[in-house]
Amino acid sequence: MTTLDSGSDTGTGTAPAAPAARAARVWRTLRSSRTALAGLAIVAVHVLIAVLAPLLTSYDPVGADASHALLGPSLEHWAGTDQYGRDVLARVLYGGRYALGVSVAATVLTVALGTIAGCAAALRGGWFDDVLGRVLDAVLSVPALLALLVIVTALGTGPAVIVLAIAVVYVPQVVRVVRGAALAVVPADYVTAARARGEGTWSILRREVLPNITDVVCVEFAMRASWVVLLISSLSFLGFGADPPTPDWGLMVAENRTAITVVPMASLAPIIALATLVVGLNLAADGLSKAWGVDRIREGS
Repeated sequence: MTTLDSGSDTGTGTAPAAPAARAARVWRTLRSSRTALAGLAIVAVHVLIAVLAPLLTSYDPVGADASHALLGPSLEHWAGTDQYGRDVLARVLYGGRYALGVSVAATVLTVALGTIAGCAAALRGGWFDDVLGRVLDAVLSVPALLALLVIVTALGTGPAVIVLAIAVVYVPQVVRVVRGAALAVVPADYVTAARARGEGTWSILRREVLPNITDVVCVEFAMRASWVVLLISSLSFLGFGADPPTPDWGLMVAENRTAITVVPMASLAPIIALATLVVGLNLAADGLSKAWGVDRIREGS
């Protein structure tokens, strides 16, 4: 397990690096990894486009105009229009807001809960670790998409429900990865010393364990975000995600797939947007993983 202090060794009990040192190390990692930089740059472009969407197009993404339905690309509509006469480019640009907003919220909640539970399991051990492990095994035995469909069918299809459903599905996987990383830190002398001083589990987790597994958590966040984006789009495509006429990439593909031979850009444009975002997130996760020496398979075992 690679710690954030390049000179530390959990076997010798070196204390976690200071926040400034950790920040400097993250910056050095980003500069040394072209893959991570490329991935983060792609994601940054998507974020920028989503934020500036109102400035990049004058069309209403939900405004229908039957007289302009199914038009091909032109100077007026660069990517054409869909079957309801809505500008495809405007819906793609605004669609990034929904995809990024819901995905970030779901990923933050998932990784936060998984990190806390994984660290607590590694620190407490014993019956707590055993019971948590059995519960996670039960959740992981259900296919992710099937579990999501059951939850959204029972509770509805709002963004809050989707965020909660994704957290339920993906938290067990994050717990396993973070627990594996934390187990390498728990035997360290500074953790033993903190316990001897009488510090509580939360204090040890926050001050001693988390600073030394931040690299694993960051990689897990980037990788998990790419899966969450795909899962949210899949839900929308199946009719369990965003409600029409919300500009959402998965919903756009579902709405326009029957007219793909007439206006292919109505389906291809959201697919390209979704693909580039997922590629960017995967490049960022892969680059950071290699730069920090994080083995997600080993950590998760």
